[in-house]
Amino acid sequence: MPADLDLAGAEVEIARMPDHLTRLAETLKPLHADETFGFVFLDCPPSLGILMSNALAAADELLTPIQCEYFALEGLVKIVRLVEQVRDSGANKRLELGGIVMTMFDGRTNLSQQVVAEVREHFGERVYETVIPRSVRLSEAPSFGKSILEYASSGPAAQAYRALGLEFIQRHAPPATAPESSQTPASENPET
Repeated sequence: MPADLDLAGAEVEIARMPDHLTRLAETLKPLHADETFGFVFLDCPPSLGILMSNALAAADELLTPIQCEYFALEGLVKIVRLVEQVRDSGANKRLELGGIVMTMFDGRTNLSQQVVAEVREHFGERVYETVIPRSVRLSEAPSFGKSILEYASSGPAAQAYRALGLEFIQRHAPPATAPESSQTPASENPET
């Protein structure tokens, strides 16, 4: 569901309500039991207001985009602490840092490569293999009211987001069931 300008006033209204930090979690509870949807994504701004707090209280895991810049490393440390605080407060004991997506990667710079290497070193498998490149088309797409898949569907950024989608689905695929033990029929067993 896309955001709306009315959300600007929602922050103030929700803050006045009882159980203001768990309103979204309560609203989304029926979706947990409904098999219609495999995933529900809550796209949040990088701020710690009431709406973001509601999203953290409702989510199972956090998928965090990190720009390939030095200060993003400091922000990542704060995100880890925030997840711990949400869990420790009792607002959402299920919340996990599920994945980190490196964005605005510029392969021509040492900084981008160093940031990716450092994040991978500290967070290991939580960091997605897919890296989203810096792209003028990606920056332009919102000004045209389009996603990168609509605006420049064959460009490198769109290809990277498709790859990220596939990687996300692969990571969240249910584990394959073990095949039943293969028993050789007696007629094929040479010892019988």
